[in-house]
Amino acid sequence: MIFNSDFKYDLEVGQVAERELAELLGKKIEVKNDQKAHITGNVFIEYESRGKRSGIAISESDYYCIVVKQRYVLIKKDELKDMCRKYLGTNRDVLGGDNNTSKGILLPFTDLIGWK
Repeated sequence: MIFNSDFKYDLEVGQVAERELAELLGKKIEVKNDQKAHITGNVFIEYESRGKRSGIAISESDYYCIVVKQRYVLIKKDELKDMCRKYLGTNRDVLGGDNNTSKGILLPFTDLIGWK
């Protein structure tokens, strides 16, 4: 966003964001609270469990909300899927969850928030 010191302009930009958030809150949001991401730097995005599609592969949500140490990251489910696809079949495609019975992608948190 380009800096502008005009209050009316800033107010208008803020109001657009407020409307977008209000619309978003009317959508289906799946919340994933990752207890280890702040330590590992990765978020585990499950797509299979016990040999069956699960997690993001079958989610009916519109958005995912990833929670890491009380920080909330909202992302469209389809965008999150796209981020994960590039890691399928790599060393980031791992077993995890209860007794390592799930498959998922270790998505770098920096990918999720767009920081490099």
